[in-house]
Amino acid sequence: MYYIGIDIGTTSVKMLALDEKGSVVKSAVKEYPIYFPKPLWSEQNPEDWYIQTVNGLGELLEGLDKSEVEAISFSGQMHGLVILDEEDKVIRPAILWNDQRTEKECRYLNNDIGREKISEWTGNLALTGFTAPKLLWIKANEPLNFAKIRKIMLPKDYVAYRMSGVFASDMSDASGTLYLDVKNRKWSEPMLNLLGISKSQLPELYESYEVIGFLKKDLADKLGLNDNVKVVIGGGDQAVAAIGGGVTGTEACSLSLGTSGVIFVATDDFHVDSKNSLHSFCHANGRYHQMGVTLAAAASLKWWAQEVIGSENFDGLLAEAEEAAIEDSVFYLPYLMGERTPHNDPFCRGVFIGMNMTHQRKHLTRAVLEGVAFSLRDTFEIMKAMGIRAPIVRINGGGAKSKLWCKIISDVLNVKVEKLNTDEGPAYGAAILAAVGSGRFATVESACASFLKVTESIDPDETNVGLYNQKYKKFREIYPATKELFRKLTVN
Repeated sequence: MYYIGIDIGTTSVKMLALDEKGSVVKSAVKEYPIYFPKPLWSEQNPEDWYIQTVNGLGELLEGLDKSEVEAISFSGQMHGLVILDEEDKVIRPAILWNDQRTEKECRYLNNDIGREKISEWTGNLALTGFTAPKLLWIKANEPLNFAKIRKIMLPKDYVAYRMSGVFASDMSDASGTLYLDVKNRKWSEPMLNLLGISKSQLPELYESYEVIGFLKKDLADKLGLNDNVKVVIGGGDQAVAAIGGGVTGTEACSLSLGTSGVIFVATDDFHVDSKNSLHSFCHANGRYHQMGVTLAAAASLKWWAQEVIGSENFDGLLAEAEEAAIEDSVFYLPYLMGERTPHNDPFCRGVFIGMNMTHQRKHLTRAVLEGVAFSLRDTFEIMKAMGIRAPIVRINGGGAKSKLWCKIISDVLNVKVEKLNTDEGPAYGAAILAAVGSGRFATVESACASFLKVTESIDPDETNVGLYNQKYKKFREIYPATKELFRKLTVN
């Protein structure tokens, strides 16, 4: 039997097929464009996701026994707003997770409605990336479009809807909308009333491992599949990536070095930190998790390499960076798209500071790697203050391919970093959910135990830990010193 995982990412859809032993037998990637119509705006055409998913599936299935495909599941970029009219047509381009246009709407929710109420209703505070502020923006700026809305969905839910015909979402992805009552795993009536939307416009909620239906017959015929292939709803990319890293309990946390950087820890019960600095969301295994996000992780390295240096030679740049000393004084704030944890500040920006005439490219490249690690440590420190201890970090995402970056993270966080027999992250986690939904496993935990094995570990170096502790203290002073300047430079 084959279990297919599909990850609707920000720049591409990635998919893979697992066999019954959990081995990746084949994978495929299809890219699609992202649009920036105005500064701070970020949009995509949902049709691109679906078309490239179908194209990718056609490529993935070539050479496989298609009769052996048992189930398909999804991971998806979170928070994106997809709105459909009464004819099921997309009304406008999807507003993405890294879009920053809703600062005014977030101030209204957090300040006018009040942080205590928003947290009580949803377990979280309003952030510019979340879905609810996007709906308020549409309501205020595109009222004709708002009036047309009949269905409101998230990116992976749109693809699942096109493939199955079932209007569904899951608890983990819905947690990032800011209109889910996370603690009680249901839509928040006070937030729906505030936004001016109704339950009839929202999908039915499932757990991430549950079957919502089957492939539409016309799509199954096109792909050469049986029309009894199960569609399992899947979840938000970070929760599903954590499943792909075997993070289902408190013995380890997940660290994602994708476009954004995420530290994710699973919990049995619902928790909220005192300042709502972390996201308190449902996990894809039916429990809960806490999560902190830095918006430009691998995106910072990609920006530095491609846009500033004009190089595609990432390996060469990383080899250079390894020659730069930890003691060097250059610092980098990775706030190219504003920042979430812990600042919740759409106005802050990327900064290099501390340069002198002796510095070379290698020093700045290393500063980028360290700056992302320091930003992730901000989340780690909040979790430690809450009494959450995760001595092991399971790392995934494109940045995890760099041994230097993994070593820096181990030393900055003072934790053991583990790598598994797969680094596929969300797509692999989605395939695990497909295997659970198909009935191959009774629980997500048993599927992870069967499929995942630790293949490499990196222990922190005591000397480096001490050096980075001192460097992190200095890093922490930079944002407060520049906060007001960022606002003056950004706000007209």
